[in-house]
Amino acid sequence: MRNNIKNIIVAIIVTASLISCEQERLDPVLTTAEGGGTLTEYMAYTIASTDPGGSNVNGRIVFWKDNLDRTLVQISLYNTIPGIKHPALMMDGPVGDDTATTLELDVVSGDSGELDTNKFHIIADTEFYTSLPTMDVHLNILMSESDNTIIATGNLGINTEPVETN
Repeated sequence: MRNNIKNIIVAIIVTASLISCEQERLDPVLTTAEGGGTLTEYMAYTIASTDPGGSNVNGRIVFWKDNLDRTLVQISLYNTIPGIKHPALMMDGPVGDDTATTLELDVVSGDSGELDTNKFHIIADTEFYTSLPTMDVHLNILMSESDNTIIATGNLGINTEPVETN
């Protein structure tokens, strides 16, 4: 009986001490450091449909410069095919030249019309953004990973002026 009373007293003391502890819920800090998380420098180019079979896939590619001088690539397309992943490739030369792939970007989701895995494809080369206006390249959007039909394309760099920049 004595043991039971001791156990009950210990349980009451432990319970009372846990209940009396103030558990303050803290609000999350949603601000960023000065200049952090801000993208302000960009170049945007048009992606036009090549219209195979009336698909009319078109949109824009935007190159952003971040605070670490990396280039973030964002693609936004309209009229993509749901359930299909469309490869995005930067190619040497102007549109129409059968050339080598300069850079393979992330695939574009046919469901969203944007890059499939992340919002941005990151190019770590700190010189890429500043050299883009002098690059002799274009962008091809392919039908799928197994069908190399070009469904949309657009000149980049020296082959055209950006449609928007700052």
